[in-house]
Amino acid sequence: MPKPAVSFRPRESTTPLRFTAPYARADLEALVARHGSPLLLVDCDVVRERYRRLAAALPGVDLHYALKPLPDLAVIAALKEVGGYFDLASGGEVDLVRSAGVDPERCIHTHPIKRDSDIRDALRFGVRIFVADNPDELGKFVRHRKRVRVLLRVAFRAADAVCDLSKKFGCEPAAVPELLALASKLGVEVVGLSFHVGSQTPTPVMHVNAIEACGALIRAARDSGHALSVLDIGGGFPADYLEPAMPIEEFCAPIRAALAGLPPGLRLIAEPGRYIVAPAGTCVASVVGRALRDGRWWFYLDDGMYGSFNGQIYDHASYPVVALREDGERVNAVLAGPTCDSIDVIREDIPLPLLEAGDLVVGRNMGAYTSCSASDFNFIPRARRLAINAREDVAGSGQP
Repeated sequence: MPKPAVSFRPRESTTPLRFTAPYARADLEALVARHGSPLLLVDCDVVRERYRRLAAALPGVDLHYALKPLPDLAVIAALKEVGGYFDLASGGEVDLVRSAGVDPERCIHTHPIKRDSDIRDALRFGVRIFVADNPDELGKFVRHRKRVRVLLRVAFRAADAVCDLSKKFGCEPAAVPELLALASKLGVEVVGLSFHVGSQTPTPVMHVNAIEACGALIRAARDSGHALSVLDIGGGFPADYLEPAMPIEEFCAPIRAALAGLPPGLRLIAEPGRYIVAPAGTCVASVVGRALRDGRWWFYLDDGMYGSFNGQIYDHASYPVVALREDGERVNAVLAGPTCDSIDVIREDIPLPLLEAGDLVVGRNMGAYTSCSASDFNFIPRARRLAINAREDVAGSGQP
């Protein structure tokens, strides 16, 4: 007899959840029995450990967690506990860190293109450092010039980055002197430079090149009377997916060497996101049906490409996926999501046991760019986030 499908409408949780990753099958089954599925489990112990590990690999660099890959109260609280800083890019992110009791002095606002209301929202909270990359954007700060400090974002394109962020933002290095002169004319204080070489970069080569180029720009700016004192080296620190990433200690070693060659007296900032939260996320989905089509078994889950697995499209990620059920011969199968759209296929040609309705499938390393960009397409609810190993007053509170 097939197992009954798990309810789509889980109960709320108010009890702190304490488990150790990777989670035992019995623990996951108990969580689904209690809360329903699909679930995205966010392990705050992993968040804290990853932050500490990156901080050790980049001593002297203030790590501002970029909220966009996983804007979650429990994650913010965990990073606040270990002395983290925060990188904001929208009014909603400002509201989230405010609700978590974060000191605005520990935040920067790094979206290069903003509405005036975005600037005012951040200023009301107490954020003072912003980013700009063109003359029009500098002009937006004139009315706020007594309260803001600006970083000029410079573009350095990494051909091997999975997501090329310098395609969309950043000025050419040669434009920096002209922008500094314009800022002085406008009365807007520029205090430093920033860059982001791209997301999920496999090697630190472009980080090193960008640091060295920014060092030269800062020296030239100081010689011209512009007292630049900050360098933000962005993010891009890689996480493991189907293929392992370079260990962070190895990745950061040449970055440290490049930072040591910078002009003296600089405050150094980084914007890690994916590296901190990707391994903290575990997706738990239930089989809701199956069909034998053209000689292959199709297993349909209650989560898919419009839900937690959307990162396979937007983030170009491939997540490790396994079935909790281990008995029986493997079949060459297709994993599909719950919507009526034919694009909603998670994985083809994946070896799995002959699953039944109610069996659980687990996706690992799914903390970054998954639930944050999921939708309710077809009016099918997205996965509920549950904070694991969080502080008691935020346990279960990460759900938007």
